[in-house]
Amino acid sequence: VSLGTMVANLSAHKAGWDEQWKHFSKYAEKGQAFKNKLLFLVDEDTNAFNKIILGFRMPKGTTEEKETRKLAIEEATKYATEIPLQVMETAYNSMKIMQTMVKEGIPSSLSDAGVGVLCARTAVLGAYFNVRINAKDIKDRDFVNAILKKADKIYNDTQQIENEIIAFINSKI
Repeated sequence: VSLGTMVANLSAHKAGWDEQWKHFSKYAEKGQAFKNKLLFLVDEDTNAFNKIILGFRMPKGTTEEKETRKLAIEEATKYATEIPLQVMETAYNSMKIMQTMVKEGIPSSLSDAGVGVLCARTAVLGAYFNVRINAKDIKDRDFVNAILKKADKIYNDTQQIENEIIAFINSKI
């Protein structure tokens, strides 16, 4: 995201592009918001994992304790699956900024925006793996099916936009 934001900032301040300052500044602000959200989600992913650990540490002496523990682990695992889905959504949406920067930003930064696309794609794929590995332990199959459907769509959309952007970059260099 930072590379796309950098290209937006460079484009906003390029000599002779003064009339486009607002346009590129808007994308730089969006990129910064995506970056901030992703940084938040890194910490939240740790918090989600810690909730699972806390669930496993709950007492399990009585039937009631076992049931409470099982429910806590299930809910914590659901949350730990939702967080990487948010990472997927955020990283995918950030690719749209980089797509615009590839097409409209200063030509000398084309490769920077392209590398930003590859980084965002990697974030999507890494989070996709996390969604899938966490989902396998969830008993609520309706939840699992719904979240995997969303994750699969983002995964496929990411591959499509990446292919489009790379083809565009290759046509320009």
